[in-house]
Amino acid sequence: MTTNENPKTHFGYRQVPLEEKSHLVAQVFQSVAPKYDLMNDLMSLGLHRLWKRFTIEQANVKPGNVVLDVASGTGDLAMAFARQVGKQGKVILSDINAAMLNRGRERLEDVGIVSNVDYVQANAECLPFADNEMDCITMAFGLRNVTDKQAALSSLYRILKPGGKLLVLEFSHPENAVLNQLYEWYSFHLIPKLGELVANDRDSYQYLVESIRMHPDQETLKTMMQTAGFEDVEYFNLSGGVVALHKAYKY
Repeated sequence: MTTNENPKTHFGYRQVPLEEKSHLVAQVFQSVAPKYDLMNDLMSLGLHRLWKRFTIEQANVKPGNVVLDVASGTGDLAMAFARQVGKQGKVILSDINAAMLNRGRERLEDVGIVSNVDYVQANAECLPFADNEMDCITMAFGLRNVTDKQAALSSLYRILKPGGKLLVLEFSHPENAVLNQLYEWYSFHLIPKLGELVANDRDSYQYLVESIRMHPDQETLKTMMQTAGFEDVEYFNLSGGVVALHKAYKY
Protein backbone atom coordinates (compact mmCIF):
# COMPACT_ATOMS: atom_id res chain seq x y z
CA MET A 1 0.00 0.00 0.00
CA THR A 2 1.37 3.43 -0.89
CA THR A 3 1.03 6.65 1.06
CA ASN A 4 0.99 9.25 -1.72
CA GLU A 5 -1.95 11.43 -2.74
CA ASN A 6 -3.39 8.62 -4.87
CA PRO A 7 -2.92 5.55 -2.67
CA LYS A 8 -2.87 2.17 -4.33
CA THR A 9 -2.98 -1.41 -3.17
CA HIS A 10 -2.53 -4.80 -4.78
CA PHE A 11 -5.26 -6.71 -6.55
CA GLY A 12 -3.40 -9.92 -7.23
CA TYR A 13 -0.20 -8.71 -8.87
CA ARG A 14 -1.78 -5.52 -10.19
CA GLN A 15 -1.65 -2.17 -8.44
CA VAL A 16 -5.09 -0.55 -8.29
CA PRO A 17 -6.50 2.55 -6.60
CA LEU A 18 -7.21 1.79 -2.95
CA GLU A 19 -10.89 2.60 -3.20
CA GLU A 20 -11.40 0.24 -6.16
CA LYS A 21 -10.15 -3.02 -4.64
CA SER A 22 -13.31 -3.99 -2.75
CA HIS A 23 -15.36 -3.46 -5.93
CA LEU A 24 -12.96 -5.59 -7.98
CA VAL A 25 -13.01 -8.36 -5.37
CA ALA A 26 -16.81 -8.20 -5.32
CA GLN A 27 -16.85 -8.72 -9.09
CA VAL A 28 -14.65 -11.80 -8.71
CA PHE A 29 -16.94 -13.47 -6.20
CA GLN A 30 -20.08 -12.41 -8.02
CA SER A 31 -18.68 -14.32 -10.98
CA VAL A 32 -17.45 -17.43 -9.17
CA ALA A 33 -20.39 -17.90 -6.75
CA PRO A 34 -22.39 -20.37 -8.90
CA LYS A 35 -19.46 -22.82 -9.21
CA TYR A 36 -17.66 -21.90 -5.98
CA ASP A 37 -18.16 -25.20 -4.13
CA LEU A 38 -17.35 -27.35 -7.15
CA MET A 39 -14.20 -25.35 -7.87
CA ASN A 40 -13.09 -25.63 -4.22
CA ASP A 41 -13.30 -29.41 -4.47
CA LEU A 42 -11.42 -29.47 -7.77
CA MET A 43 -8.70 -26.96 -6.83
CA SER A 44 -7.91 -28.51 -3.44
CA LEU A 45 -8.55 -32.13 -4.47
CA GLY A 46 -11.14 -32.16 -1.71
CA LEU A 47 -8.65 -31.17 0.99
CA HIS A 48 -10.55 -27.97 1.84
CA ARG A 49 -13.08 -30.17 3.64
CA LEU A 50 -10.37 -31.52 5.95
CA TRP A 51 -8.95 -28.03 6.58
CA LYS A 52 -12.40 -26.75 7.53
CA ARG A 53 -13.08 -29.79 9.71
CA PHE A 54 -9.88 -29.07 11.65
CA THR A 55 -10.98 -25.44 12.05
CA ILE A 56 -14.36 -26.54 13.40
CA GLU A 57 -12.63 -28.85 15.89
CA GLN A 58 -10.31 -26.07 17.05
CA ALA A 59 -13.25 -23.65 17.41
CA ASN A 60 -14.86 -26.05 19.90
CA VAL A 61 -18.02 -23.96 20.13
CA LYS A 62 -20.57 -24.77 22.83
CA PRO A 63 -24.37 -24.79 23.02
CA GLY A 64 -25.61 -21.25 23.53
CA ASN A 65 -22.54 -19.58 21.96
CA VAL A 66 -22.80 -16.64 19.56
CA VAL A 67 -20.52 -17.35 16.59
CA LEU A 68 -19.64 -15.04 13.72
CA ASP A 69 -18.37 -16.54 10.47
CA VAL A 70 -16.77 -13.69 8.49
CA ALA A 71 -16.39 -14.10 4.71
CA SER A 72 -18.77 -17.01 5.23
CA GLY A 73 -19.16 -17.68 1.53
CA THR A 74 -21.34 -20.70 0.95
CA GLY A 75 -21.58 -21.47 4.66
CA ASP A 76 -19.50 -24.61 5.24
CA LEU A 77 -18.32 -23.57 8.70
CA ALA A 78 -21.57 -21.85 9.64
CA MET A 79 -23.55 -25.00 8.89
CA ALA A 80 -21.52 -27.00 11.38
CA PHE A 81 -21.60 -24.26 14.02
CA ALA A 82 -25.38 -23.83 13.75
CA ARG A 83 -25.81 -27.46 14.72
CA GLN A 84 -23.35 -27.14 17.61
CA VAL A 85 -24.70 -23.96 19.25
CA GLY A 86 -28.26 -25.29 19.29
CA LYS A 87 -31.50 -23.38 19.69
CA GLN A 88 -30.15 -21.16 22.46
CA GLY A 89 -27.16 -20.06 20.40
CA LYS A 90 -26.75 -18.08 17.23
CA VAL A 91 -24.54 -18.16 14.15
CA ILE A 92 -24.12 -15.06 12.01
CA LEU A 93 -22.97 -15.45 8.43
CA SER A 94 -21.26 -12.30 7.20
CA ASP A 95 -19.89 -11.61 3.75
CA ILE A 96 -19.20 -8.47 1.74
CA ASN A 97 -20.62 -10.13 -1.36
CA ALA A 98 -24.40 -10.55 -1.72
CA ALA A 99 -24.15 -13.41 -4.22
CA MET A 100 -21.99 -15.48 -1.88
CA LEU A 101 -24.18 -14.67 1.13
CA ASN A 102 -27.31 -15.69 -0.77
CA ARG A 103 -25.65 -18.94 -1.80
CA GLY A 104 -24.85 -19.64 1.85
CA ARG A 105 -28.44 -18.92 2.86
CA GLU A 106 -29.76 -21.30 0.20
CA ARG A 107 -27.47 -24.11 1.35
CA LEU A 108 -28.42 -23.77 5.02
CA GLU A 109 -32.12 -23.51 4.23
CA ASP A 110 -31.85 -26.63 2.05
CA VAL A 111 -30.79 -28.66 5.11
CA GLY A 112 -33.38 -27.06 7.40
CA ILE A 113 -31.12 -24.64 9.29
CA VAL A 114 -33.19 -21.48 9.64
CA SER A 115 -34.01 -20.67 13.27
CA ASN A 116 -30.62 -19.87 14.81
CA VAL A 117 -28.81 -18.13 11.94
CA ASP A 118 -28.63 -14.53 10.74
CA TYR A 119 -27.14 -13.07 7.56
CA VAL A 120 -25.30 -9.75 7.42
CA GLN A 121 -23.70 -8.22 4.35
CA ALA A 122 -20.72 -6.30 5.70
CA ASN A 123 -17.11 -5.30 5.16
CA ALA A 124 -14.72 -7.07 7.53
CA GLU A 125 -12.85 -3.80 8.08
CA CYS A 126 -15.84 -2.19 9.82
CA LEU A 127 -18.18 -4.90 11.08
CA PRO A 128 -21.57 -3.60 12.30
CA PHE A 129 -21.66 -5.41 15.62
CA ALA A 130 -21.42 -4.30 19.24
CA ASP A 131 -18.20 -4.46 21.25
CA ASN A 132 -17.57 -7.75 23.05
CA GLU A 133 -20.49 -9.54 21.37
CA MET A 134 -19.07 -12.77 19.92
CA ASP A 135 -17.92 -15.91 21.71
CA CYS A 136 -16.06 -17.14 18.64
CA ILE A 137 -15.18 -15.66 15.24
CA THR A 138 -13.98 -17.60 12.22
CA MET A 139 -12.73 -16.40 8.86
CA ALA A 140 -11.90 -19.00 6.22
CA PHE A 141 -10.21 -18.02 2.96
CA GLY A 142 -11.36 -14.42 3.19
CA LEU A 143 -8.66 -12.34 4.86
CA ARG A 144 -6.39 -12.25 1.82
CA ASN A 145 -9.14 -10.46 -0.15
CA VAL A 146 -9.52 -7.65 2.41
CA THR A 147 -8.02 -4.30 1.41
CA ASP A 148 -6.82 -3.32 4.90
CA LYS A 149 -6.10 -6.53 6.76
CA GLN A 150 -4.90 -4.78 9.90
CA ALA A 151 -8.16 -2.82 10.11
CA ALA A 152 -10.10 -6.06 9.71
CA LEU A 153 -8.18 -7.75 12.53
CA SER A 154 -8.83 -4.75 14.78
CA SER A 155 -12.53 -4.92 13.90
CA LEU A 156 -12.60 -8.61 14.79
CA TYR A 157 -10.85 -7.92 18.09
CA ARG A 158 -13.33 -5.20 19.04
CA ILE A 159 -16.41 -7.40 18.69
CA LEU A 160 -14.96 -10.52 20.31
CA LYS A 161 -15.84 -11.13 23.95
CA PRO A 162 -13.05 -11.27 26.53
CA GLY A 163 -12.10 -14.93 26.62
CA GLY A 164 -13.32 -15.34 23.06
CA LYS A 165 -11.46 -17.07 20.26
CA LEU A 166 -10.56 -16.07 16.69
CA LEU A 167 -9.66 -18.60 14.00
CA VAL A 168 -8.32 -17.50 10.62
CA LEU A 169 -7.96 -20.22 7.99
CA GLU A 170 -6.09 -19.07 4.93
CA PHE A 171 -3.81 -20.15 2.13
CA SER A 172 -0.24 -19.57 3.22
CA HIS A 173 3.37 -20.34 2.35
CA PRO A 174 4.65 -23.94 2.11
CA GLU A 175 7.54 -24.77 4.41
CA ASN A 176 9.40 -27.04 2.01
CA ALA A 177 11.14 -25.52 -1.04
CA VAL A 178 10.26 -28.44 -3.33
CA LEU A 179 6.62 -28.38 -2.23
CA ASN A 180 6.58 -24.63 -2.77
CA GLN A 181 7.80 -25.04 -6.36
CA LEU A 182 5.23 -27.75 -7.09
CA TYR A 183 2.49 -25.65 -5.50
CA GLU A 184 3.48 -22.62 -7.55
CA TRP A 185 3.42 -24.61 -10.78
CA TYR A 186 0.04 -26.12 -9.92
CA SER A 187 -1.42 -22.77 -8.90
CA PHE A 188 -0.39 -20.78 -11.93
CA HIS A 189 -0.67 -23.43 -14.62
CA LEU A 190 -3.67 -25.53 -13.64
CA ILE A 191 -6.01 -23.48 -11.45
CA PRO A 192 -6.67 -20.67 -13.99
CA LYS A 193 -7.23 -23.36 -16.62
CA LEU A 194 -9.72 -25.11 -14.35
CA GLY A 195 -11.47 -21.79 -13.84
CA GLU A 196 -11.72 -21.33 -17.58
CA LEU A 197 -13.06 -24.83 -18.25
CA VAL A 198 -15.42 -25.24 -15.28
CA ALA A 199 -16.49 -21.71 -14.33
CA ASN A 200 -15.88 -20.02 -17.69
CA ASP A 201 -13.78 -17.45 -15.84
CA ARG A 202 -10.02 -17.68 -16.12
CA ASP A 203 -9.35 -14.13 -14.93
CA SER A 204 -11.03 -14.53 -11.54
CA TYR A 205 -9.01 -17.64 -10.75
CA GLN A 206 -5.84 -15.96 -11.97
CA TYR A 207 -6.55 -13.26 -9.39
CA LEU A 208 -7.24 -15.85 -6.69
CA VAL A 209 -3.87 -17.58 -7.12
CA GLU A 210 -2.06 -14.23 -7.25
CA SER A 211 -3.84 -13.10 -4.07
CA ILE A 212 -2.53 -16.18 -2.29
CA ARG A 213 1.04 -15.26 -3.15
CA MET A 214 0.50 -11.69 -1.97
CA HIS A 215 -0.91 -12.77 1.40
CA PRO A 216 1.36 -12.42 4.48
CA ASP A 217 3.27 -15.51 5.55
CA GLN A 218 2.52 -17.34 8.77
CA GLU A 219 4.80 -15.36 11.08
CA THR A 220 3.81 -12.01 9.58
CA LEU A 221 0.12 -12.73 10.07
CA LYS A 222 0.82 -13.83 13.64
CA THR A 223 2.50 -10.49 14.31
CA MET A 224 -0.40 -8.61 12.73
CA MET A 225 -2.84 -10.41 15.02
CA GLN A 226 -0.73 -9.54 18.05
CA THR A 227 -0.64 -5.90 16.90
CA ALA A 228 -4.46 -5.92 16.84
CA GLY A 229 -4.44 -6.97 20.51
CA PHE A 230 -4.82 -10.75 20.28
CA GLU A 231 -2.89 -12.97 22.67
CA ASP A 232 -1.73 -16.59 22.74
CA VAL A 233 -1.50 -16.47 18.95
CA GLU A 234 -0.44 -19.75 17.38
CA TYR A 235 -0.75 -21.32 13.97
CA PHE A 236 -1.03 -24.80 12.54
CA ASN A 237 0.48 -25.55 9.15
CA LEU A 238 -1.82 -27.82 7.15
CA SER A 239 -0.76 -29.74 4.06
CA GLY A 240 2.83 -28.62 4.56
CA GLY A 241 1.93 -24.95 4.97
CA VAL A 242 -0.14 -24.67 1.81
CA VAL A 243 -2.80 -23.60 4.30
CA ALA A 244 -2.40 -22.30 7.84
CA LEU A 245 -4.90 -21.97 10.67
CA HIS A 246 -4.14 -19.11 13.06
CA LYS A 247 -5.81 -19.28 16.47
CA ALA A 248 -5.85 -16.41 18.96
CA TYR A 249 -7.68 -15.14 22.03
CA LYS A 250 -8.90 -11.86 23.47
CA TYR A 251 -8.41 -11.47 27.22
